[in-house]
Amino acid sequence: MVRTQIQLTEAQAKTIKRVAMEKGTSVAEVIRRAVENMVQASPKASIQERIRRAREIAGKFHSGKRSVSRKHDEFLVEAYKK
Repeated sequence: MVRTQIQLTEAQAKTIKRVAMEKGTSVAEVIRRAVENMVQASPKASIQERIRRAREIAGKFHSGKRSVSRKHDEFLVEAYKK
């Protein structure tokens, strides 16, 4: 293992200590598990693979809206407001 140092907010430190006590483990183990969960959840596909997948599905879905090609920016703004 590699030893490292991190800085946490007071709230984060208290929460991690509580979780460690509840699980009967160390604070370091709680942090290692959290890091591992984040690493596992991150995209594993290369950028080339993600581009290939995006191109493969392009045009395969029907929104029912006739103006998507003209108003796509407006639709994106609307979608991200939700």
